[in-house]
Amino acid sequence: MIYRFRVILDNDTEDDVFRDIEIRESDTMEDLHNTITQSFGFDGMEMASFYISDDQWNQGEEISMMDMSEAGNEVKMMNETIINSIVHEASTRLIYLYDFMNMWTFYVELGEIVEEAEGTDYPNLMFVHGQIPDEAPEKTFEAEEDDDDYNEFDDDLDLDDYDNLNFDENWN
Repeated sequence: MIYRFRVILDNDTEDDVFRDIEIRESDTMEDLHNTITQSFGFDGMEMASFYISDDQWNQGEEISMMDMSEAGNEVKMMNETIINSIVHEASTRLIYLYDFMNMWTFYVELGEIVEEAEGTDYPNLMFVHGQIPDEAPEKTFEAEEDDDDYNEFDDDLDLDDYDNLNFDENWN
């Protein structure tokens, strides 16, 4: 089967920049990475990662280009991960980060699963909309302001009252 993805640049402007891509479900995440970088005109020489996302675009598990993890921390690798093992009807969204120095951020969403068209080469760039800017859009990270009265040191503990700090007496 063929997966049709829409890859949208996160750019905080009124100008939409996206690409529609077709790729085989049995290709690797590295194949998808290469297709995205080529479709946006990048040379593909920078570090990149995909992140599994939920319906609210929250960043989840990483699928990395290179294993930079420490021993014991298993990381999924793009070249070893088949697209349909990550993306399917129940999990349709990914976040794609390209070039960690500039933080090009893209939303990748599975739009449709179709039969392979005879005579079409895959991956296939179906549609191009908008020009990628010369520089990555600047990101502003702000904490959600749910509780204006929050004080990280207001925990009702009296640090001078050692007898009532509830330490287990048998801790080693």
